[in-house]
Amino acid sequence: MATQVKNTKRPSLEMNRTGQGAFPNHIPSDILVQVGGAKFPLHKFMLVAKSNHIRNLVLESRVPDLGRIDLSDIPGGAEIFEKVARFCYGVNFEITVNNVAALHCAAEYLQMTDEYCDGNLASRTYGFLAEVALKSFSGAITVLKSCEDLLPVAQQLNIVNQCMEVASAKACDEANFPSRSPPNWWTEELSIVDITFFQKFIDSMKSRSAKAFTIADAITTYAKRSLPDLMRDHSINGIKSPVSNHSSTSIINQRKLVESIVALFPVENQQVVFSISFLCCLLRTAIFLETNANCKKQIEKRMSVILDQVTVDDLVALSYTFDGERLCDMESVRRIVSGFVEKEKSVKVFNYGEFKKTPSPAMFRVAKTVDAYLAAIARTAELSISKFNGIANLMPKNARQVDDDLYRAIDRYLQTHLTLDEIEREKVCNSMDPLKLSIEARAHSSQNKRLPLQIVLHTLYCDQLEIRSRQSTPIAQSMRLQVQSDVLLAKENETLRSELLKMKMYISDMQKNQVSATSSKPKKMKKPTLFSSVSKTLGKLNPFKNGSKDTSNIDDGINHTQPRKRRFSIL
Repeated sequence: MATQVKNTKRPSLEMNRTGQGAFPNHIPSDILVQVGGAKFPLHKFMLVAKSNHIRNLVLESRVPDLGRIDLSDIPGGAEIFEKVARFCYGVNFEITVNNVAALHCAAEYLQMTDEYCDGNLASRTYGFLAEVALKSFSGAITVLKSCEDLLPVAQQLNIVNQCMEVASAKACDEANFPSRSPPNWWTEELSIVDITFFQKFIDSMKSRSAKAFTIADAITTYAKRSLPDLMRDHSINGIKSPVSNHSSTSIINQRKLVESIVALFPVENQQVVFSISFLCCLLRTAIFLETNANCKKQIEKRMSVILDQVTVDDLVALSYTFDGERLCDMESVRRIVSGFVEKEKSVKVFNYGEFKKTPSPAMFRVAKTVDAYLAAIARTAELSISKFNGIANLMPKNARQVDDDLYRAIDRYLQTHLTLDEIEREKVCNSMDPLKLSIEARAHSSQNKRLPLQIVLHTLYCDQLEIRSRQSTPIAQSMRLQVQSDVLLAKENETLRSELLKMKMYISDMQKNQVSATSSKPKKMKKPTLFSSVSKTLGKLNPFKNGSKDTSNIDDGINHTQPRKRRFSIL
């Protein structure tokens, strides 16, 4: 985007900044303008005709014939003054988005306004700003970038605020209704501005109620663009620290930059708007640049919310120097894991009214990652027992379904720290539960000479318990089968007993009916049978056959004499 300032009535003017200018040969120069190290031999009447400032300098000078003026403090320097001189001489030149702010500031500085001369430079540059440069996001950002070297004049002339308002409004529109691909293309263009302007831009977007994700995209892109070496995803593979390649002044500037970026984080809501990888890189940068405690705390707090997405390499990178040779910091990891556990507890209490025993899937994933992290750093010589256990004991006991990963970390620690005595080795193993080891892990630990004797005994005891449980299983099963068969047999017996009782009642009823039928018919002589003769014989022996009889004379062999009364005495 550019526009040409043309004037066909003026002769062509060729000029350089080495102190020599090509002017109309028929008019010798009568004034030398000094701008920094550049000198411009020019003509007073050409400059005075457009610039009220130069006119005042000439009129107010104590020198009768002023032949030299110094304009070194003009906005834009010698390069911009050259274009101003071209305008005064009516020579063609281009106004672009890159130089319009500087030209406008220079025109205002030299008082080249329409009040002094119609169609002057200030009105032309302002028209270009309003009609061309500030019509697009890219144009506004380019002008804003050029204002970094024009402060405070650009701020006083309201150029910065105009650019900020236009850019933030168009960025919000692009975030809601993308017109190009990728949708966040504008964040790349925004990342070229200084952190001061970037802060004002983010504040302007927040005032427009921009979404947290939109602000997070802008911050992420800006951080990666501003700190390319520090924000690179390094692994522990011997990469030299980029911090050592910079001077102390550069480190201080980078430290302030990181603190300023973190201060811009959206805090109005609890949405997860930053990726875990970005937060890890930013925290690692903050650790090495030694930013203030609040800066690191803000990053750690956001990492705690999404710790279940972290990888082992991310946590390891936070603990080592860039060259991977020294364990520098574990406090950040401890605070992050502790914050995650507290967050999980508070969420469960809020949802269920009490802290339930069953952990969430996120808790299981974090526990597995923490155990792998301990295994990765276990072979570091300077890792103390307190720091090792301090990380391991942060996770609740029920967060580990099995303790195999933790056992692997403990075994690696004992392999490296061979000088530990029995008590110290027991302290290392305090975070592990031998009852939660798998069969393979128990088999390995039972023969592991590095483990303390108490842990080995616990392991053997667990094996014995499992063997007994295996042996008792068939017996218990056979007992259950025997009980079931006994119940079935009892039910069958009860069924048979009821059937037999029914049969007896049926026979009794049949006999009663038969007796009543025979008594109503005349008796007939029947041929005696063996059964009838036996029945008749037995009937004669029945003492109750003919009714009740006196049985007092019947001797039953028992002496019924009344016992003699006795007199008892206490003597």
